[in-house]
Amino acid sequence: MTSDDTLFRAAARHLGRRGFLTGTGAAAALAFAVGLPAAGAAQAAELDARKITEDPFTLGVASGDPLPDAALLWTRLAPRPYEPGGGLPAARVAVRWELAHDERFTRVVRRGLATAHPELNHTVHVEVPHLEPGRAYHYRFRAGGWTSPPGRTRTAPHPGARPASLRVAAVSCQAYHDGYFTAYRHLADEPDLAAVVHLGDYLYEYAVDATGGARAYTDRRLPAHFARETVTLEDYRLRYALYKTDPDLRAAHAAHPFVVTWDDHETENNYAGDRPENDVPPEEFLLRRAAAYRAYWENQPLRRPQRPSGPGMRLHRRLRFGRLAQFDVLDTRQYRSDQAYGDGWRVPGPESEDPSRTMLGAEQERWLLDGWRTSDALWNVVPQQVVLARRRNVPGPGYKLSMDAWDGYPAARRRFLDGARTAGADNLVVLTGDVHVGYALDLKADFDDPSSRTVGTELVATSITSGRDGTARPANWGDLTAANPHLRFYDGRRGYLRVTFDERLARADFRTVSAVTTPGAPVTTAASFVTEAGAPGLRPA
Repeated sequence: MTSDDTLFRAAARHLGRRGFLTGTGAAAALAFAVGLPAAGAAQAAELDARKITEDPFTLGVASGDPLPDAALLWTRLAPRPYEPGGGLPAARVAVRWELAHDERFTRVVRRGLATAHPELNHTVHVEVPHLEPGRAYHYRFRAGGWTSPPGRTRTAPHPGARPASLRVAAVSCQAYHDGYFTAYRHLADEPDLAAVVHLGDYLYEYAVDATGGARAYTDRRLPAHFARETVTLEDYRLRYALYKTDPDLRAAHAAHPFVVTWDDHETENNYAGDRPENDVPPEEFLLRRAAAYRAYWENQPLRRPQRPSGPGMRLHRRLRFGRLAQFDVLDTRQYRSDQAYGDGWRVPGPESEDPSRTMLGAEQERWLLDGWRTSDALWNVVPQQVVLARRRNVPGPGYKLSMDAWDGYPAARRRFLDGARTAGADNLVVLTGDVHVGYALDLKADFDDPSSRTVGTELVATSITSGRDGTARPANWGDLTAANPHLRFYDGRRGYLRVTFDERLARADFRTVSAVTTPGAPVTTAASFVTEAGAPGLRPA
């Protein structure tokens, strides 16, 4: 157990649940427990980077959250990524970075020095200001005599610009033990992506055996510490290292900026707010959540406002791509009410339909509605985690709904859709993950009346690997399509979603691979749909 994990547990022993959640002393204790480097405080000794004898850039590079005038660059130093500490001592390391107009770095426009702190597991987050809007940049890092692989990023358009088009990809659910990240290899080759939107389940907390589960390695053996569920800070850090050593994931990060949000498995399956899936003391779960959130921030290209504080982390945020599109990135895990009726697929009733139930929490819900009211973007895009549209599991009476999705929070869904309408967010596109299948759904004013007004579009990105190979028509395809006439498309294969916005319409291409349990499968477009600006409703392209 690392010293950080020991401090986490020491803090827990002195905190009751009420103090943990509401007391300033508890927050201060936990902030101390996570050991963040503080300005003016005594710091770890500095390691001479020239003494690093193995490549420290094994986890690649990444960029994220593009702004019109700034880029966010990420890397982590880990010469031995499968070891606690990544093979480096508990010392600071100086890391140089460069940003250039060209991939050969002959026209460097910015360069600087950053510090990889051991308290942050030698991760580096560099925010580069004073850049030109709407253009590509190339970047790299250096430590001692080592140079990272290059990355390519892109700034957002000028706030007042109306670009002719905007193309993004959406991905979700990448269980390492369920297969190869082949879809990422194809995604890395996609041209002209402004961003890749990751909708959650970047990693899974479940054990990964020595042969990588469905990957069935014959040329390597993974260390035994991966063959247990992630609980401690060290567990989560090591699991990110396992995922980020995958060459296809590294290629996608190097090729495009990512916009990330989490779902449940970055912490624990189907947790809700401060409620764990399993029956453990609340203070123990919140320590686990604090560890998971900290490891998430460390290992993702996120800016300083997203840096966690104790067991909380403000992940919801707003990104603008000129006046063409506004992206309101949501967090549907941290603030939600507990799932009704014990979770799972249940017959809806008074508990699930209680109007006080929330998916976003009051503050995030107000933030979203305020953002819609002030938006001057043509397209209002909402990346979030769980299916918003209603999904009955069978046609006719006796149907069940998923208590983990917005179906378990119908009053919150009504506030969401009514809020978009009253705010004038007419061209609403919701991007969703979670369910390991691809859906195209019309969002209805009244899901009980198929002829009611369509108020928006929901596009659900299938998984990268979760669920293994999948099939075009899963076993419940007939029931689900018959029970939900607003469901325009349903495919159960792995892959990603590509969405292109322009002045007239938004086009969704569902990109699928034939297999993930064996590497190298080709990618095809399973289906394409469009929805027109000012006339919501999906139709085949």
